Amino acid sequence: MDSSKTLVLKGVFWNGAQLVINQSFAFIVKLVLAKLLLPEQFGLIGMAAVFTGFVQVLTDLGFGAALIQRKDEQLQPVHYHTAFWTGIIWSVLLFLLMSVVIAPLAVEFYHEERLRSLIPVISLGILFTPINLVNKAQLSKKMEFKKIASIEGAANIVAGVLSIILALSGAGVWSLAFNSFAIVTFAIPFYFKATKWRPEFQWSKQAFKDVFGFGVLASGTNLVNYVINNIDYLLIGKLLSASLLGAYSFAFVLTDTFRSRLMGVINNVMYPLYGKKQSDPVAIKRYYLKVVSYNCVIVFPIMTLFFALAKPFVLTFFGAKWEAAIIPLQILSASIMIQMLTNSNTVLIRALGRPGLEMKLQIIKAVVYVPTLAYGIYVGGIVGASWAVLYNKVFNVAIAQYAFKYLLSVKISTNELFSEIKAPVIGSLLAYLAGVLLFNVAHVNFIVTGVLMGLIFLLVIYKMMGGELMSHFKTLRR
Repeated sequence: MDSSKTLVLKGVFWNGAQLVINQSFAFIVKLVLAKLLLPEQFGLIGMAAVFTGFVQVLTDLGFGAALIQRKDEQLQPVHYHTAFWTGIIWSVLLFLLMSVVIAPLAVEFYHEERLRSLIPVISLGILFTPINLVNKAQLSKKMEFKKIASIEGAANIVAGVLSIILALSGAGVWSLAFNSFAIVTFAIPFYFKATKWRPEFQWSKQAFKDVFGFGVLASGTNLVNYVINNIDYLLIGKLLSASLLGAYSFAFVLTDTFRSRLMGVINNVMYPLYGKKQSDPVAIKRYYLKVVSYNCVIVFPIMTLFFALAKPFVLTFFGAKWEAAIIPLQILSASIMIQMLTNSNTVLIRALGRPGLEMKLQIIKAVVYVPTLAYGIYVGGIVGASWAVLYNKVFNVAIAQYAFKYLLSVKISTNELFSEIKAPVIGSLLAYLAGVLLFNVAHVNFIVTGVLMGLIFLLVIYKMMGGELMSHFKTLRR
């Protein structure tokens, strides 16, 4: 069979295993921390994360993406050593910038003195991230996702356990701060063990130019992406309160965090594959549509459950203190379902060697999104912000389809896109209708209702996609 298909299936399987382990455990960690902590404390971390995350995007200068995208014959050992040492020096400078300059600015912006010490602690992740840059790029380039899954799964579990212990010990917001940088730190020795690669004191100006030209555009795009994805935290924290920001970020944790982890799973697999298939647009189109389809199969049932049963879920598991998060959770769940239609769009454009186009499209999205978000927050608070996010996702689908029609060598029509997601759409609609009838009309327990909704969705998927999925399962077994 097609070796590329085998690599994709193996990659998705091991990345999927990582997602299940990480997300299941991360959900338990968030559940425990939400029980122990207050919305205001989550809001403080959200305020700090706006600034630390902005700089985090710049940490590797896009070198990781550049190393993966370039063909093997274009890379020499000096490229890896140059990327490593450049990343280390750059991260030290960024950490000092965060501690000495950004932290005081954040205090003045939010009028929150606790950020002065929180931001340097969270910024430790910025300091340590480049150490894993080359090792992870090498494993991704070879599509050895089983090793990546094992490393990051173990790091997630250790960091989560220690965060809970800190929270139980009364550490409060510091337990969240610790969790934000601990995962990357614990993964360091395991990545070096997995690759057997060791940095040497080599640095080449030419090697730097080779990867920096591509990497700087990728970093620019990531920066714009970050602004789009986090400007809501900045404005809510500034215009509303830490408590409301905590409620909003909590809704995001339950929806967008899962989506972003899934995106990481799929894109980690597809990015190197798209790079290898750059000259075969027919194959790329086939893989891209299947990625969209399977993304929807995984995400739609979870978001449908949140959309239908957000209120009993939040109040039962997290308590009345999180009630403000219920409506945003429902709206954001719908927005995530729409976003799945473009979840791998930007990584495809980058893999095709068009990072400049990717950045331009993201800038257009930001120009439309930021004023819409500001207006939504001004009119409707965190509910208005959630609606603005939803409208933005619809606009993103339109932009992606425009690019496929006019700007890219890979042509994917809107009819082809929606044809691929018929099964998860029908399954979600039937599951939602059943949930409304069972919970709101028949007053069935919400957990039982959720289980039945899930079974209905799975039945539809089995009827419409069962043969295709079984074929993939048999391939994995072989």
